[in-house]
Amino acid sequence: MMLNYNRRSVRFLIPLATIFLLVALWQLASITDIIPTRFAPAPTQIVSELARLVAASELWVAIGSTLTAWIQALAIAVVGGSTVGLILGSSRYLSAFFRPAIEFLKPIPSIAMIPLVILTMGSGKSSEVFLATYAAIFQMLMSAISAVRDVDPVARDTAAAYSMPLWARIRFLIIPSMLPQLLTGIRISSNTALILCITSELLVGMNGLGNQLGQARSVGNLPVMYAYILVIGIVGFGLNTLLMALQRRLLSWHESYRNEAR
Repeated sequence: MMLNYNRRSVRFLIPLATIFLLVALWQLASITDIIPTRFAPAPTQIVSELARLVAASELWVAIGSTLTAWIQALAIAVVGGSTVGLILGSSRYLSAFFRPAIEFLKPIPSIAMIPLVILTMGSGKSSEVFLATYAAIFQMLMSAISAVRDVDPVARDTAAAYSMPLWARIRFLIIPSMLPQLLTGIRISSNTALILCITSELLVGMNGLGNQLGQARSVGNLPVMYAYILVIGIVGFGLNTLLMALQRRLLSWHESYRNEAR
């Protein structure tokens, strides 16, 4: 019997079964010492430490600190990247003028900016937000430029021929045409901003999940270190799932979601 992967229950159960299988194999490898516990503790140890962390306040303070920097960086990247992308995508002259600067700055990793940022801004949360924004804004910028160019020129010319008001054009033509690309850009920017927030906390020592992970590593407490890695994975998965649900809801009219099984 073939499984129908279009069904929501199947899409949920297959990854869940895969996770349980991998964890069971990991536990078995730890028990038989195939994987030495000095390198990777058994899943039961990690879950035990995770339960202890959940009951303590330090985990939730760290999550709140990381998410505060993440949401600030994502908001700046989405607003700034979308606005600039809309302007550049609408004018080939402006796009040609600014493209060399964008192509020069885009490949520079935010990690390489850490010494300069610390020198000019210090090692506070503002530096973390700047680094995460710098990494995420180019994802949003390129998505916005591509989204503007995805607007059907025939539909645009038809709207102009019928003298459709500007607000009507924005509401019924430009926004629906741009929305799929923009929402995808937001999800990519969200992941990038979260990665840079945690990396900044890990390398610079700012408050957050990355800092707690670094402290556990520095004292050699592997179960706690792996527990924080698990927490980071759960936080990232949860944020991506929420954004995907939002994207699915806003694009329920789109052909890629219209026939999706409920």
